[in-house]
Amino acid sequence: MNYLQQGDILKIEKVKHPVLVVSKNFFNTSGQIIGCPIIKDSISGPLHIWMETDETKGYVQCEKIALLDLSVRGHKKIDRLPISDMIEISDAIQSIFEYV
Repeated sequence: MNYLQQGDILKIEKVKHPVLVVSKNFFNTSGQIIGCPIIKDSISGPLHIWMETDETKGYVQCEKIALLDLSVRGHKKIDRLPISDMIEISDAIQSIFEYV
């Protein structure tokens, strides 16, 4: 079985926007992912990170983290984000949970 990887961009059934997989690869083997939507019509900010690939562009909405069970939703991998961009997004998500 092919598991999704951190940085994959998905089109998920009944989800309006593409979703960036932000969870680590070991977590994704469960059939669930943690993802953030990619929204074209948004504004830049500390938690809205611009990303652009050949197939997808928009702002990753880091505060809209969601657990998605892909075993009950149709989905398709449509793109992949480079690791350098994924690091910036991971840092933004981690900043939500810092104590100070």
